[in-house]
Amino acid sequence: MTHTPNMTPTIAFIGVGNMARAIIEGLLATGYPADRLWVTARNVDKLSDLGDRGLHATSDNDNAILNADIVVLAVKPQGMQALGETHRASVQQKRPLLISVAAGISAEALERWFGGDLAVVRCMPNTPSLVQTGAAGLYANAKVSPAQKAQTETILGAVGLTLWVEQEAHIDAVTAVSGSGPAYYFLMMEAMAKAGEQLGLDAETALKLTLQTALGAARMASESELSPAELRARVTSPKGTTEQAILSFQAQDYDAMVLKAMTACRDRAQGLSEELCND
Repeated sequence: MTHTPNMTPTIAFIGVGNMARAIIEGLLATGYPADRLWVTARNVDKLSDLGDRGLHATSDNDNAILNADIVVLAVKPQGMQALGETHRASVQQKRPLLISVAAGISAEALERWFGGDLAVVRCMPNTPSLVQTGAAGLYANAKVSPAQKAQTETILGAVGLTLWVEQEAHIDAVTAVSGSGPAYYFLMMEAMAKAGEQLGLDAETALKLTLQTALGAARMASESELSPAELRARVTSPKGTTEQAILSFQAQDYDAMVLKAMTACRDRAQGLSEELCND
């Protein structure tokens, strides 16, 4: 990826947890200039490795904000209101694009806490971003320009797939599908490896076969022009071994079970938003 001056805004990361670090590493891997990246933490010692690589590392949030075109808000949701109220003056002076990766915080609440009339993007990334295979749902409020949307795609695209949703409420559905989704697959892997052991395999063999099968299935599905349903049908021979496993899942209404679980996830995301944003 080529980064020209017009396409290389200065980005400040407020907070440096796993997700912020993943995005920073992804940007650096694409050739993004380190001197256009700021990162903050209360304990600047936590940033020594990033400072050594040419990033601006500081414990001064205001300084980072005032030097940034884009501010990535990567603090915990419970700390977002205090952050906004503390640094509202700097945000209003600079008026950067705000990108929030905090779950449950609405665009309206972010605008309110940081002083109003601001371009805000909500992002729901997921943990595979840590290995540059993430999936992020994005929502932009009406003040976000096409250029800022493109900049957001560059930032989050450094760690995986980015897709926009038109309605902010759909971010909660993104949470249910991809935000929390990796855990569903980990649960399936855990159960399959355990079942493999119970069927006689040693633990290492069962786990390795499970993980490689998950990897292979995901790669086939992502690279194929066929739908997952068609791919499943093609490996499910009538009266064969796979069919017996599929029939067992279906007898327990597998689709309904997945929908119920993901609806519970969506509902909790909505509840968190109500709890965190009503002050």
